[in-house]
Amino acid sequence: MTVTSLRPRPEPAQVARVTSTAAELLEVLWGRASTAPASASQLRVLLILEHHEDINLRTLADSLASTPPSTSRLCDRLQAAGFVEREVGETDRREVRLHLSGRGRAFLADLRMRREQALGAVLDQMPAAKRAALLQGLEAFCDAAAAQIHDDSEDSRSSGARTA
Repeated sequence: MTVTSLRPRPEPAQVARVTSTAAELLEVLWGRASTAPASASQLRVLLILEHHEDINLRTLADSLASTPPSTSRLCDRLQAAGFVEREVGETDRREVRLHLSGRGRAFLADLRMRREQALGAVLDQMPAAKRAALLQGLEAFCDAAAAQIHDDSEDSRSSGARTA
């Protein structure tokens, strides 16, 4: 399937359209790999906790652009499923610290394996040169996206802005 015919120097808007289409197709492929028993919102929480171990509930709510009560209910369900563990803060007993349980880590590992298998089946159909170009482009995209996310979080911290 050709989404668009790209000129040698494609415009960012053109690449954004193709990337958006690719993301939608990834959603379909990953849906086949199923995130059950976790919803998309719960999966986001698990991924945030994986990268920010032992954060507090308010920080997690800010990361989700949600309210602490909604985030707490989301964590209640994840804790009931055995994916998340809560601990009372050592210095402030009102603070709740969150981290992934062993079961949560195993769930993410299994999910990634299933997703990679689904992607592998698609990538096997691509010529090797196109796979190499995709890899190079995705690495550059990841670097640029990570830098922008880092810059955005630095800006919001320095301005004292809240997202919830």
